[in-house]
Amino acid sequence: MAVQWDLHEMYLAFLQAPLYHIIIEGLLMVWVVWLLLRKPKSRETKLTRKEQEELIADWHPDPLVPINPDRSHPALNPWVIEGKVGKHVYIRGNRCLNLATHNYLGFVESQEINDSAVECINKYGVGSCGPRGFYGTVDVHLDLESRLAKFMDLEEAAIYAYGFSTIASAIPAYAKRGDVIFVDEGVNFSIQQGILASRSDIRYFKHDDMEDLERLLKEQNAKEIKNPKRAKVTRKFLIVEGVYMNSGDICSLPEIIELKIKYKIRLFIDESISFGTLGHSGRGVTEYYGIPRDHVDLIMGSMEYAISSVGGFCVGSTYVVDHQRLSGQGYCFSASLPPMLAAAAITAIDTMEKQTEMFLELNNVCRKMHAHLSELKGFRVGGHKDAPVKHLYLRESTECLRSDEKLLRDITTECVSKGLAVVVASYLEESEHLVPQPSIRLSVNRLLDESNVQQAIKIINEASDFVLSAKC
Repeated sequence: MAVQWDLHEMYLAFLQAPLYHIIIEGLLMVWVVWLLLRKPKSRETKLTRKEQEELIADWHPDPLVPINPDRSHPALNPWVIEGKVGKHVYIRGNRCLNLATHNYLGFVESQEINDSAVECINKYGVGSCGPRGFYGTVDVHLDLESRLAKFMDLEEAAIYAYGFSTIASAIPAYAKRGDVIFVDEGVNFSIQQGILASRSDIRYFKHDDMEDLERLLKEQNAKEIKNPKRAKVTRKFLIVEGVYMNSGDICSLPEIIELKIKYKIRLFIDESISFGTLGHSGRGVTEYYGIPRDHVDLIMGSMEYAISSVGGFCVGSTYVVDHQRLSGQGYCFSASLPPMLAAAAITAIDTMEKQTEMFLELNNVCRKMHAHLSELKGFRVGGHKDAPVKHLYLRESTECLRSDEKLLRDITTECVSKGLAVVVASYLEESEHLVPQPSIRLSVNRLLDESNVQQAIKIINEASDFVLSAKC
């Protein structure tokens, strides 16, 4: 009955409606039906066979790699190593003292570590072929994580298959959009990529300048006072390196800890270089300064330097580290570390615990090398005396980064011909936050004796005199 009444009302409304209104509505209904049923016309223009061939003949694809007119560019003339990368290396037939690779403790030449890797190959093979969460976890991975946590006297550790992705994955696992990250402007490229991936608000402070850092922290505090509601959901992070790769400086950790406590921020430290090199037992920058490691929220590092393996690690509290097993992109989606390299890393840590005198030996060589480099005529040495990474800058710069870099590359080429392997520090100029001044980077290892140090200084002097005099 109600339906019939509604139909009757609609019929009366139709009769009372103006004619033009009915016509317009009818046209609109026809147009809608036409739009729904019509087949769109193909916009493709069919070319004849001749036209197709002409277009193909005229097409010149861009090269995948841009053509570099400078045939002396290092990318076109790579140094190729023949044999083991130990204290000495063979480059294009020349036997060279090696100050180019980060073999700080000399573990590349450790027969015990080699034997442990070979033994592991016989048991597990050469790879895991899967991420950690998908049948890529082998018992030796768990052993390594346990050893790292115990060595650093922290609750838990997580290992990654690639050192670069460790830092670049760990940072965005915690810092997200809306958070604030305070970071030293001199940090390495992996940290830069990690903070970009986090999409957080990034605040760079001057390199190892605690006054500038505190200035930024005060500015953030002032903003939070104005907007306390937003402050409650904004997390703050501070990221530094134990030893800065791009400069060789050691971070001012005591002052950093004071600021961390005062302004209530989370502290992450990349100890890729300081791990296994600083402190009386190689436990890094915290041991170097005598600061409890639990004052640091997360310690990240590479296993590709001091312990001569592959991959990286993060250590900290169980609450912090466990979060990465679901949020660390490099952990979740990369094939896990080859078991043989995990076994090599375990043996290296065991050796570090048994032979703590090696860290004093390394420190003595670092200081000795730093003192001799400071006496070079044409160079200014950069970096801390206790750090294993040293940088040599031209005393008289050409005021052009390209020209300085070309001079330094010529010097390193001459050094190789005379029996010393050194490298010019390379950077991705278009991607770096701050491109450092061109330098020759030297990596010190504990196997160097007095004669090796003297040999290195002599060759650098001779090579620089030869190149610089030729330019004049």
